[in-house]
Amino acid sequence: MSANEYLDILDEHYQVIGQEKRQIVHQTGLLHRGVHLFLFTPDRKMLVQQRSPTQDTFPGALDCSVSEHLQVGESYLAGAQRGVREELGVEIATLQRRLWFKMAYGPHDYMLSELYEGVCDANAITVDTQEVDSITYDTIPEIERLMTAEAAEFTPWFEQFMRWYTGQSTRMTILWERTP
Repeated sequence: MSANEYLDILDEHYQVIGQEKRQIVHQTGLLHRGVHLFLFTPDRKMLVQQRSPTQDTFPGALDCSVSEHLQVGESYLAGAQRGVREELGVEIATLQRRLWFKMAYGPHDYMLSELYEGVCDANAITVDTQEVDSITYDTIPEIERLMTAEAAEFTPWFEQFMRWYTGQSTRMTILWERTP
């Protein structure tokens, strides 16, 4: 998504009240929408992506399986499915909604987001190198060890998602959840 693409803007009741360019949204702190995915292999290893070095925020940082801004008028589920297709080159038949939340992703970056979980075939993944530098498959304890040891840079939102996933306190305002 480029800085010139438009995003839906939300009011304090989470209703769409208009659209604005992504660059303006992030400069002025308008509430907008996003979606994230935790994809696991059948043996419960999470697909963790390393963001492309050309990303405008947190280039090269480790991130959840997929993170997307929603396009104008797009549902959370449709955005999740689009993100999987665009970033990883696959279709995921079943995605389970796990979390609906509001969070400050950074200065002037306020999003209302959903987190989904699904199962993927590691052999079917083909990354979009414009978005993703590389991927690994790690267990939850392996990811926690990397975070605790500060052995790698993680996006701040992925750190918060992992804190929620492992039962720790987070900076997210949870609006709905289905716990693991």
